[in-house]
Order: sequence, then C-alpha cells, then structure tokens
Amino acid sequence: MTTADGTGRTGGTGGTGGTGEAGGAGEALIEVDGVEKVFDVRRKTGFLRSERRRVRAVDSLSFTVRRGEMVGYIGPNGAGKSTTIKMLTGILTPSAGRLRVAGIDPSRERTRLARRIGVVFGQRTTLWWDLPLIDSYRLVHRMYRVPDARYAENLDRCVELLGLGGLLDVPVRQLSLGQRMRGDIAAALLHDPEVLYLDEPTIGLDVVSKVKVRGFLRDLNAERGTTVLLTTHDLTDIEQLCRRVMVIDHGRLMYDGPLTGLHEVGESERTLVVDFARELPPVETDAARVVRVEGPRQWLAFPAGRSAAPLVARLAAEYPVVDLSVREPDIEAVIAKMYAGQVVP
Repeated sequence: MTTADGTGRTGGTGGTGGTGEAGGAGEALIEVDGVEKVFDVRRKTGFLRSERRRVRAVDSLSFTVRRGEMVGYIGPNGAGKSTTIKMLTGILTPSAGRLRVAGIDPSRERTRLARRIGVVFGQRTTLWWDLPLIDSYRLVHRMYRVPDARYAENLDRCVELLGLGGLLDVPVRQLSLGQRMRGDIAAALLHDPEVLYLDEPTIGLDVVSKVKVRGFLRDLNAERGTTVLLTTHDLTDIEQLCRRVMVIDHGRLMYDGPLTGLHEVGESERTLVVDFARELPPVETDAARVVRVEGPRQWLAFPAGRSAAPLVARLAAEYPVVDLSVREPDIEAVIAKMYAGQVVP
C-alpha cells in the first residue's frame, strides 16, 4: 500500500494497471516530470479597476504511465485533472516541467501526437453537430487517413460493442447524452490510438449504457493494449476498470497506487442502504455499523475495501429484505481527510 507523507504527497509513481501483463511492465508511454501550469487571472475590484492574480492549476506534478495501463486520475472539481489532460494533448503548454507522450512533446508537435492519441471530453463533443453520426466518422476516416480496411473493421467493432447500429443516420444534435457519449468514444478510437484520454466518459449515462461502455473499454485494453487515462467522479468506473489510481488536489499528486490502498489511507466507507418489509430495530452485525434509520430503511456503513457480498447474504438470510443498494464513498471526503491530517503516514 502507498501511504501519504506529511505533505500529502505519496511515495511513488508506480502501481499496476490495465489487464494482463501490460501494467507496470511495459515502456513508459506518458512521462510527466515536475510539470506546473499557472494562469494569470484578472478580477474586478472596483469601477475601472482590477487586480491580477496567479492561479496555480498544476503544481510540481510528476508521474509515469506505462504502455497498456488503465489508470484512474481522480480528484474534486478544480483539482487540475482537466488541465493535466489538456497539457498531455497539447491544448495547453506547461508553465514549467517536462512532458512526453509516446516520446513526443505535446505542445511542440501537437499534430504529430494527434495521430497517436484519442480524447473524449464528457462535457464537449468532437462530433459534427448537424451531421448524421456516420458522416462524423467518415470525416475522421479522412482526417486521420485511416486505411479503408482498418477503418471498416474499427467502425464495425465500435458500432456492435457500443450499440450504435440504429444511430448512424441520426444527426448528432438529436442524440441523447448517453448516445452521444458512446458516439464520441467510437470516434476517438477509429484511428487506433495508442493512448486514450477519457474525461468523465460516463457522465449522464444510464446504468445500461455505463455497463456497456465499461465492458467496451475493458475489452479494448485487454485485446489491443490501449493505454487509458481515465478521469471521473464515479468510483465505480475506477473500481471496474483500473488497478491503479492517482489522486490530485490543488494541482498536486496526493496518492498513487491501488484503489484498495486509497480506501485504507482515507479510511473511507461504503454505505449499504437496506429496505426491510417492516420497521425493525437497528441491525446488529460486526461487519457494518448502522448510521441511520428511517422507518423500514436502514443505512449501514462498512469499510470501502471490503466486499458487500457477505453482508448482503447475511441480511437476506436473517431479515425480510425488500430492496438494497450500495453507495460508494465520496472521493472528496477521502481527500478532505488527507488534507485535515487525519491520515497517519
């Protein structure tokens, strides 16, 4: 387990990721060394008066991602996640430090790098708004000069696995958020990128769509060894896809290691919400503690690194359970504990 030191930093930038043997064993595909990004922001202070202040969005950030890894990159809003992704794609230039993606400096050779990476921003589409979905794919085909046979193979695979068959002739503006997100993921993969950056790829998706997207990404990594850097607020995405997670806050890397280790460091808890057939006294079990009771509904907290299955099985066997659900821990609460000094190094 990686533990935080006195400054909130963590010991290493290693960890395992991906599926199969690629994680931790392949060549370094993404190298971030002492990177900083500072923005000059002007704020109005009065009539015809303003002041300029410097905002440090990324602060002395260093990590390495090896070929074939699937790495979760998480943190609260404003932590510096999207700024990092934009520097890795060449959209932004670092204020200091060194970046390399597949041996390329993103800000100096953005066009060359574009052929080797795929990007999906959950809040913005790369598709052409008024064109049918298939026309966006044809434009990607020509822009990246993908060989016809390879384009056809990749398109067929994405359409099948992401459930896009009935949407190809629909204008992008008429797609739901979940449909558009799946369309964006397909567009990002038609040119066989080595690295895929996903910024909130499951935002706004229904449960079925989330399962479909996660399965697709898992297969993509296993079969083609695509390196994935995933930013999300949904810890279920991380748990089902990534063995390694990096936590960033205030532009600094606070943790780098397995997700189970993060839960242990942050002492986080999952919550099992149980609806019983009738109102009952608080459940008595050593596996969890009751934190709230409202009529026939009870909330039970248990360590986030522990499986919910044994607890669910016991409750189902001993009590009249009508329904239940598991709520994941709030990553912002975990980070808050780190900053509050509640974590023992």
